[in-house]
Amino acid sequence: MTQPASPPRPGDTRKVSPVDRTSPWRTLGARADVRTLSLLGVLAALILIGGITKPDEFLDTRNLQLVLTQASVIGVVTVGMTFVITSGGIDLSVGAIVALASVWATTVATQDFGFAGVLFTAVLVGVGCGLVNGLLIAYGAMVPFIATLAMLASARGLALQITDGKTQIVSIDGILKLGERDSYVLGIPPLVMVFAVVTIIGWLLLNRTTFGRRTVAVGGNAEAARLAGIDVRRQRLYLYLLSGLCCGIAAFLLIILSGSGQNTNGNLYELDAIAAAIIGGTLLSGGRGTIVGSVLGVLIFTTITNIFALNNLQSDVQQIAKGAIIVAAVLVQRRTASTT
Repeated sequence: MTQPASPPRPGDTRKVSPVDRTSPWRTLGARADVRTLSLLGVLAALILIGGITKPDEFLDTRNLQLVLTQASVIGVVTVGMTFVITSGGIDLSVGAIVALASVWATTVATQDFGFAGVLFTAVLVGVGCGLVNGLLIAYGAMVPFIATLAMLASARGLALQITDGKTQIVSIDGILKLGERDSYVLGIPPLVMVFAVVTIIGWLLLNRTTFGRRTVAVGGNAEAARLAGIDVRRQRLYLYLLSGLCCGIAAFLLIILSGSGQNTNGNLYELDAIAAAIIGGTLLSGGRGTIVGSVLGVLIFTTITNIFALNNLQSDVQQIAKGAIIVAAVLVQRRTASTT
């Protein structure tokens, strides 16, 4: 049996190697790097498959721009979802919030206020829904699953009531032009640039601020975080506000992309966002999150959808493929956790 190392005696000039104290952090960083490289490998393999099966169509500049544009909307939602899951919560209402924000922002009355009115309304509705979720969960002691499920049903119902099941067409030139190729900057669509900015801000917020450290602490052990002086309830409220803000931004991007508002917008966004965060390396049980991994997860799912569409494959096969990827990601997470 290995004897524990004895403490240094008085006068002993031996030094404890700093590697011994930092090795757990180095190990964690190495695992994160391996996970990121693995996701990049999967994405590269998908690009290769797309290039082989449909070289002229898949590798076309317009198609690649389309993939990035489609990834932008769900990607912004996923950034907010990553924070919520990292804290040990869940938000099943993101898709419904996107739908409600998009239809509320495209009503005739709202469009009378122009570009700024539509943007402000979309963001305000998203933050408002996030506030309700946060208050119910943080101060109402409701289970996140139940609270956000109730918001899902309510937001969908309200969106249907506002539109009466009809599509609301956007008539503001400033919004419509952002979806045209003339608005691209160096070949990059405006929606992709917004997604990039949200991703950078999200990464900095999670990895370089006290807010991010508190989020990880609450997800790792809420009681220990409370004893350490963190206001857990307030932190959770802020996180659902952040998720709602991301939904509002995504709703505006979707309005630009489709030129309309519909009560069916954001359908199954909650599942796609959760799946992207999980395969990216965010623990569903909380305590660990990665914005970079979540973004790569979004790109992987969007690329799969594009490849299936170009090859005229059935959507049910696509869903099976996504399900298999999610199961594989969860199994890898459990294996990694068991060896920690």
